[in-house]
Amino acid sequence: MLEASPLTEGWILRHEGAALPARVPGCVHTDLLAAGVIEDPFLGRNETGVAWVGRREWTYETDLPAVSAAERHEQTDLVFEGLDTVAEILLDGRPVGRTRNMHRSYRFDVTGMTGRLSVRFGSAYAEAEAVRGRLGERPSAYPEPYAYVRKMACSFGWDWGPTLVTAGIWRPARLEHWSTARIARVRPLVTVEDGVGRVELAVEVERSRVEAPLTLEATVGGVRARAQVDGTRATVRLDVPDVDLWWPRGYGEQPLYDVELTLLHGEASVSAPGRGEAGTLDAWRRRIGFRTVELDRRPDAHGTGFTFVVNGERLFARGVNWIPDDVFPSRVSRVRYRERLRQAADAGVDLVRVWGGGIYESEDFYDACDELGLLVWQDFPFACAAYPEEQPLRGEVEAEARENVVRLMPHPSLVLWNGNNENLWGFRDWDWERRLAGESWGEGYYLGLLPRVVAESDPTRPYTAGSPWSGSWDRHPNDPAHGTHHSWEVWNQVDYADYRLHVPRFVAEFGWQAPPAYATLRRALAGEELAPGSPGMLHHQKAEDGNGKLERGLVRHFALPEGDFDRWHYLTQVNQARAVAAGIEHWRSSWPVCAGTVVWQLNDCWPVTSWAAIDGDGREKPLYHELRRLYADRLLTLRAQDNGLVLAAVNQSADGWSGTVVLRRMSVEGAVLARAGLDVSAGRRSVALLPVPGELEPVGPEEYLVADVDGLRALHFPAADREIPYPRPEFEVALVPGGITVTAHTLVRDLLLQADRLAPRARADRGLVTLLPGETVTIGVRGWEARGERDAAAARSALYCVEPGR
Repeated sequence: MLEASPLTEGWILRHEGAALPARVPGCVHTDLLAAGVIEDPFLGRNETGVAWVGRREWTYETDLPAVSAAERHEQTDLVFEGLDTVAEILLDGRPVGRTRNMHRSYRFDVTGMTGRLSVRFGSAYAEAEAVRGRLGERPSAYPEPYAYVRKMACSFGWDWGPTLVTAGIWRPARLEHWSTARIARVRPLVTVEDGVGRVELAVEVERSRVEAPLTLEATVGGVRARAQVDGTRATVRLDVPDVDLWWPRGYGEQPLYDVELTLLHGEASVSAPGRGEAGTLDAWRRRIGFRTVELDRRPDAHGTGFTFVVNGERLFARGVNWIPDDVFPSRVSRVRYRERLRQAADAGVDLVRVWGGGIYESEDFYDACDELGLLVWQDFPFACAAYPEEQPLRGEVEAEARENVVRLMPHPSLVLWNGNNENLWGFRDWDWERRLAGESWGEGYYLGLLPRVVAESDPTRPYTAGSPWSGSWDRHPNDPAHGTHHSWEVWNQVDYADYRLHVPRFVAEFGWQAPPAYATLRRALAGEELAPGSPGMLHHQKAEDGNGKLERGLVRHFALPEGDFDRWHYLTQVNQARAVAAGIEHWRSSWPVCAGTVVWQLNDCWPVTSWAAIDGDGREKPLYHELRRLYADRLLTLRAQDNGLVLAAVNQSADGWSGTVVLRRMSVEGAVLARAGLDVSAGRRSVALLPVPGELEPVGPEEYLVADVDGLRALHFPAADREIPYPRPEFEVALVPGGITVTAHTLVRDLLLQADRLAPRARADRGLVTLLPGETVTIGVRGWEARGERDAAAARSALYCVEPGR
């Protein structure tokens, strides 16, 4: 039987003649940080002080262990699941192999070899600049040369991320000892029809003795099958009756089936129930789920659709974009993946797009998505640049694509392969075509190589050439009427109300910025007086004119809080939540024309002002809690249209929704000016639209409309907050077990408890809430023990709301 020996202990990192302790998996920055050589680059402006790390060459060393298993086997392989990025591997100074791709694994035959193992990493900058020198300059959204090396692009910096160009053994390393043969690759095709699940395991084996007879045996769901190996290939087929279907969260359960494949040595009979004289050589184990997935891209009266269909059920995708959760990905543990993805699921998310400037994530990520029912849209790692298609890059791209497509195939959560992020759009709109003057830029990958790899290896899943992509060069790549659309003109140029002007078929990116939680800022910028334009705040704002866009977005709705950082911090977070709500409410209520929204973005990779709903320290912004409302199965919203207000009841649940909506036209002083009930009925997975009677529409900035049904509420204020004569908010705060209650005596709009101001570990269970006079809300708080009047006063000081004239 194959035996594996992890290579995790005894590593050192060579630095300035010293041997520093090193962790594997890990990277240079984390090892230097642990050794006290560099300051934490996430704090203050330390990032700039460690830029030299990415320009250096680095060497990791350890001794190959004298493992007795090597004596029992014919071959020993040195296996690296991930090397970042350009490396030479040596044993006692003898070359073993070279690498130039972070997105691949590597295997080297080291049979009979012992001694000092060295992994020498060259600078990714040096590699990228050398390739650029050979192949010529290509345009890019950022000045760093990330398009010339197969490495996580955002380690070179992004408009939300630091420039920390890593190197190191970033995924596990091990020795594998084996004899006769081993399982080299398993390509599982999982399909289901009429309740019968079929698993076809296309297997490749590597042999040390070609003449040995080999048998494969597989089991799944109580079904067993065998196949003889013909040379180095075989296919094992299993039909599993009456399988339970895997569903995305909110649509059903997520049953998973264990698949075990065993490679046997001997003349075992395929029909025999036992193993006879066969001996076990190797085994492969995974979990799978049975489900069907289609992408409906048929043309219709509105253009060209982009609708996910799982098990025959058409979905409005409630999505978020995912970036690497740490700029040093080796630090993201299984527990951390689970925590972050659980946060997404708890917010009502059912689709996570793994964005193309990052990585193919670890098995821990996809395992969690399988279990939580989160659909995964997987970008190939290309983003915001023209990528050369010549060697040495082309061969690396094909190798990484073939490996990762097969690696991720078992996961039922994976439902889409996407060729790139914004590169087709960039070619058309960002002056790339003129600047390229006929040079290669990646089109051959997205429209040729990658769809061919997916079709050959994983025909059960759809592929799309890019995001955004209208499906044809006959149309603009970002045409909202066709395929996927990225809506960035709103954040960059106009007010978020403009989200309501269009109904794209599928909104794959849109978003609005806000700073992270207060405690996150205090930790990252300790000792600095916080201000929107302070040195640390500006350093942790990577977007071009980011603060300018925040300010321009703010003054359309509020008076700019000059000199009041706490007020600025609160209002920018309110504006972020309202902006995203404006888009999602409009687009969800436009189902089935619009079939999904993917918010930019769920998470951050360090403490930064960004579009994220969860900041770099894992704290939820108000946007996160707003997503829980926006992505709930049932959503109530009020839409202003040319012919008046419309009430939309969005029902994404499996059951019909009927009820009476109570509408109240109210004054900001608390008087009910008009009242009516509207009967609403929305079938399963549908939207009901009802016109609001004219006498209930607010008149002027002193009035607003409230709609309530089944515990859900929608509000419509016809004027910007700075024009509304709000009363001075009055409310009472009381401590209760596990949190606080707030009772309003006036209209209290967008009340927010910033729990992290009470204690850095404290978390509130809700975000923004608007209270009418006489209403009470209970806010649960974890990580904070309230004991008396002083704590009640502290809780009150951590409460913010919209105030008159501010």
